[in-house]
Amino acid sequence: MHNAPSEPRTVLVVVAHPDDAEFGCGGTLAAWAAEGWEITLVICTDGSAGGPDDATDVGPEARRRISEIRKAEQRAAAEILGLKEVVFLDYPDGMLQPSIELRRDIVRQIRRIRAQRVVCQSPDRVWTPQYSIPRFHPDHLAAANATVAAVYPAAQNGWDFPELLAEGYPPSKVRELYITGAPVLNYAVDISATIEQKLAALRCHVSQLGTDQTELAQRVRQWAAERGQEFGLALAEAFHRVEN
Repeated sequence: MHNAPSEPRTVLVVVAHPDDAEFGCGGTLAAWAAEGWEITLVICTDGSAGGPDDATDVGPEARRRISEIRKAEQRAAAEILGLKEVVFLDYPDGMLQPSIELRRDIVRQIRRIRAQRVVCQSPDRVWTPQYSIPRFHPDHLAAANATVAAVYPAAQNGWDFPELLAEGYPPSKVRELYITGAPVLNYAVDISATIEQKLAALRCHVSQLGTDQTELAQRVRQWAAERGQEFGLALAEAFHRVEN
């Protein structure tokens, strides 16, 4: 007599840009992957506005080139972290909106992999000194708002996006939602064993972070130590975690 195969443990991570996941939860994703979780990373934008801030050539060809570079960097980083796959929704970088279309695309991914856990950025700004202006990026807020709306009620409600039923994606209930960079952090993951994977994944993003990331690595370690201290851990990434 054979036992029925166990249900895969699945995670969907939704962020706006390449490198967002590495900064926000790279150590956590590596830890979960090592535990056997199957992790799909969804990048909402095409990354085409990620060139130098002072660039003068920002035409279609330049945008296509930087998009291809950033996608390749993201795939390399995902491999280091042990992720199963990377999906690019290819919305124009810098112009993301929490639209019904984006919500539907995220619901499709939740249902496709039957995601038990979803990780996203914060839909709220945090007004504390340690949070820098980049944390207010409108693409981040848009991706987060669309993801939270996708998790509940749309993913589990067959009346939302009936066209997905026709595609073969029935309702699917997310059990846990993890929000990075939230105003209230109530849950932490020990990343002491995976901090090096997180840093190695960040090193893949040369187009954004350069080749010498010594100073950045020091800051990332400091941030992880500060978060860990709050939760009684050596090095940590923190989330607002809710159950559904």
